[in-house]
Amino acid sequence: MGKLPAISGDEFVKAVNRIGYTWDHTEGSHMILLNQNGRRVAVPKHKELGPGLLRKLIRDVGLTRTEFMELLER
Repeated sequence: MGKLPAISGDEFVKAVNRIGYTWDHTEGSHMILLNQNGRRVAVPKHKELGPGLLRKLIRDVGLTRTEFMELLER
């Protein structure tokens, strides 16, 4: 399994928009996303997400690393 790329919070949001997550509101420095089922994810608006945080966010939206990497390539 390859290394996760260094991406920003905004890039993460663009990727998960493709699977139905939409921006709901902002709380401080976090973008709150919701999907059709009501699942809520808070994404920090950082210039670069650390690898551990990125792995957690990928799990929180219900994807595997491979599925997320495919979303980034679209």
